[in-house]
Amino acid sequence: MLAFRIMSHRSFIRFLAVTCAAALPLLALAHNVSSRDAQFVTAVQGVNFMPFLYLGAKHMVTGYDHLAFLAGVIFLLYRLRDVALFASLFALGHSITLLTAVLVGYRANPYIVDAIIGLSVVYKGFENIDGFRALRWRLDPRAAVFGFGLAHGLGLATKLQELKLSHDGLAVNLIGFNLGVELGQLAALSVMVLLFALWRSTRSFRPAIFPANVALMSIGLLLFGYQLAGYLLY
Repeated sequence: MLAFRIMSHRSFIRFLAVTCAAALPLLALAHNVSSRDAQFVTAVQGVNFMPFLYLGAKHMVTGYDHLAFLAGVIFLLYRLRDVALFASLFALGHSITLLTAVLVGYRANPYIVDAIIGLSVVYKGFENIDGFRALRWRLDPRAAVFGFGLAHGLGLATKLQELKLSHDGLAVNLIGFNLGVELGQLAALSVMVLLFALWRSTRSFRPAIFPANVALMSIGLLLFGYQLAGYLLY
């Protein structure tokens, strides 16, 4: 297998162990709103478009689950046109569920939603190593990204719904938050695309495709297990 041509069995296991250990402290931070931001949101009354825009952008660029999924999405996308297409589908998906769930008051179980988000990371990593070819099954990548975007939007919605949002100015504030999420995604993607372009110009990229995506899958499985445990225990 390619992984064992890249590194020995033991070093590959060590690589995964280090990756998982590094990811553990981030699991609890995957979605959480800081206490300071939570206090602001619960105290605010009326329209506060710019503060909510800032909060949306901050949440996206510090949301490690979202970033891990985006990294998986663009890992093997070499054309900016393709990056723009998949990023747009993801943005459309999470905008629909974020806005709709909060405005109509639909509440999904946050543990289940975040577990699905973890699986979305696993899915992209598995797809990137051609795992579905062996299964002779593959969902259209565009449909998958849009569908998982819906799940990520519900994840965003559950975090806002945990706070006592004022109905005064809610629609405008929510639009500001969602726009901030999109701007945060654009900023994160810009950095990712640049880093991937630099990495692909080196000889280390192609040999690293397999272990890097296995590491991505491991992070997704950790997130899935963490959230599933939360659901079963609480």
